[in-house]
Amino acid sequence: MPALTRTFRTFAAVGAVVFLLGLPGAAHADDDLGNGTQGEDKDANLSDDGTLSVSAGGVRFDHSKNGKGGKVGALTSSTSWSPPPCWYAPKYSPEELQAYLEPIWEAGSTGHEWDNEQRKKYTDPDDPKKDFNKHKSGEGYWWGSYVDKSFPPGWDSCKRDYFWVDQGDPPPADVENAVTPEILAELAYSEIRVPGTEVTLAPAQATKVNLPTWSWLDGAEFQPVSVTASVPEIGIYATATAEPVALKIEPGTPDAETYPASGVCEIDNGRIGEPYAKGKANRTPPCGVKYLRSSGDGTFPLQATVTWEVHWNGSGGAGGDLPDGEFGATQDVVVQEIQSVNR
Repeated sequence: MPALTRTFRTFAAVGAVVFLLGLPGAAHADDDLGNGTQGEDKDANLSDDGTLSVSAGGVRFDHSKNGKGGKVGALTSSTSWSPPPCWYAPKYSPEELQAYLEPIWEAGSTGHEWDNEQRKKYTDPDDPKKDFNKHKSGEGYWWGSYVDKSFPPGWDSCKRDYFWVDQGDPPPADVENAVTPEILAELAYSEIRVPGTEVTLAPAQATKVNLPTWSWLDGAEFQPVSVTASVPEIGIYATATAEPVALKIEPGTPDAETYPASGVCEIDNGRIGEPYAKGKANRTPPCGVKYLRSSGDGTFPLQATVTWEVHWNGSGGAGGDLPDGEFGATQDVVVQEIQSVNR
């Protein structure tokens, strides 16, 4: 079970004791610092069909249909919603949990009284079955917590001790953020990367005051992207797919007009905006901007933000929508006065 193998980090040794004091009753408190942190110590596997999947945080991520290139970026939710900062997933077999916990108890670094209390949770000399559930080896897993690698707000909220789940059974209903297809979809959302949003402008080098500037995005780059998250040990998965739906243009100065007036260019026939071509000089661009004054010796910071609609489907026929995501970038625009010559 390579996806469940424990990995230690240098900072875990320093931070574990401090963190333990802040998490009463958390036998696995150091896991949130030293193990299963999403995005670190990943186990990458290349399948026969060339699909790259990465194990992180007890979850396997398939990024083969994700956005690619040097300017890709993560989505920001258009609402106050955010992906889970921590979650629970299968972590240890009975033998693996024993091999991990017993050296900690024997070291005595967490205190004799605390160690004995922890032993009672997993062992009982008078009850052979209460021996890390070794009588159920191969029939389930001990689940534990994992945290997002960026440690967002709430990353330390998954404080529940290891708990057992029989193979084929759902996790306890009272455990928030225990992996299900929906939780996997939300984790996949956080792994989605979309293309950069630098728009093409015409005129390209410098636009003119009161001259409509056409704006558009390369349709070949702005295609749906997706990430699949799965936990093969328990046979569940979910795919989150993001599709571009609109481009919002903010000129970078109030002395400007946008086309359309809202500044939001909806996707049309798979493209956002329309490339400029000869013969269109007298037309109003379907997506663009008109500056009403020059930028002088400087530039205006044009902000272009693409909105992506996100939906998901997963094992057992599950599926639904997730909040729209946004990704934008700023580019400098030179605006010049139109020069005239008097004869």
